[in-house]
Amino acid sequence: MSRPIQFNNHPFRFLLYLEWVLLGLSVLMVVTPSPSPKFATRFPELTICSLAFFGLMGLRLPTSNKFWKIIYTATEVFLILTTGFFGGRTARLFPFLYLILVTRSCLIFQLPGRLAVTFLSFIFFLLTLKTRFPDNRLTPVLHDRFRFFSFSLAVLFGLSLIFVLLLMNAVLSERESKNKLAHANAKLRQYTLQIENQATLEERNRIAREIHDSLGHSLTALNLQLETALKLSKSDMPRAMTFLATAKELGTKALQDVRQSVSTIRSHPLESQSLEQEIAILIKDFQLANGILPTCIISLKYSLSREMSIPIYRIIQESFTNISKYAKASSVQLELMTTEKAIKLIVQDNGQGFDISQNTTGFGLQSMRDRTLALGGELTINSAPGAGCEIIVDIPLNNWKS
Repeated sequence: MSRPIQFNNHPFRFLLYLEWVLLGLSVLMVVTPSPSPKFATRFPELTICSLAFFGLMGLRLPTSNKFWKIIYTATEVFLILTTGFFGGRTARLFPFLYLILVTRSCLIFQLPGRLAVTFLSFIFFLLTLKTRFPDNRLTPVLHDRFRFFSFSLAVLFGLSLIFVLLLMNAVLSERESKNKLAHANAKLRQYTLQIENQATLEERNRIAREIHDSLGHSLTALNLQLETALKLSKSDMPRAMTFLATAKELGTKALQDVRQSVSTIRSHPLESQSLEQEIAILIKDFQLANGILPTCIISLKYSLSREMSIPIYRIIQESFTNISKYAKASSVQLELMTTEKAIKLIVQDNGQGFDISQNTTGFGLQSMRDRTLALGGELTINSAPGAGCEIIVDIPLNNWKS
């Protein structure tokens, strides 16, 4: 904490209330007349001022400058010693002021400083206790009893200091852990939002490229065919009809591209159906669009979790999309299987293929690679011009079983 600890930002306000109760008892003993002159307060005004100033110091604790921390603590010790030596009956309560001192030191110092203040508090307590030691006029029996009482009081006070120190360290550690956890959660929410925005932007760019490359091309060609047919409609109707037939084919292809794009951007592909059922729908759509029925072999020994199923579905979907656009294949094979330790996906076609060294940076292939790496797997692409393409995905199951 960089700013001073005050009443409005005190991490443990109940400690302030406890301080005020102890200080109030001390002031009450000062102002109450003593039945014996031996226990009367020698300087009540000085004692009350010391206690009041000590209490007011608790309303503002330094936390940033080490020099001011030391001056602050030294001033507190001076006020406690003043109360202990001149407070009369109040001196009986002065050990509680040392407990307050240790508590405050835990709020402003790190562990070495806390240990130092605790040790000094015990030493000063022993010095003050020694000044209260009776003279030799006591009998040997009373003298030994007083020694034993003083020793017991010193041990009890030392244990109290250690207890307060350990308790405050535990409470502060727990509070620090909670603050770190809250900070980490806030960062995680921020990173999640950034990732979500980035994913949304990438998906928009992909859809834009897909519309430009497929639908835009088809609509441009369709427009040219219609313009030509319109020009020939008055002079050469047979040729115009030929251009209109071509335009109809282009319109059908554009409609297929729209359906493919809509199918690709579905937000929840496995919301109501299993992975096998969704793959069957992909195969059916692929057959309708390309006139090719892929050979499909699915052997899943284990039920996969949603976190695993969705990336697998997207990889298969992207593979079919690339085959439809670029492969010009007449045969497609899909194989999905699980073993004891891994899941393996193979998508293979006999199309025109491509040069791996020059054509692996496209959005579709990069998307498949990213999804595979996110699951801790490995993506392998085997292809060459005129030799078709084979995509192999190996993903360790680990904790991906549902």
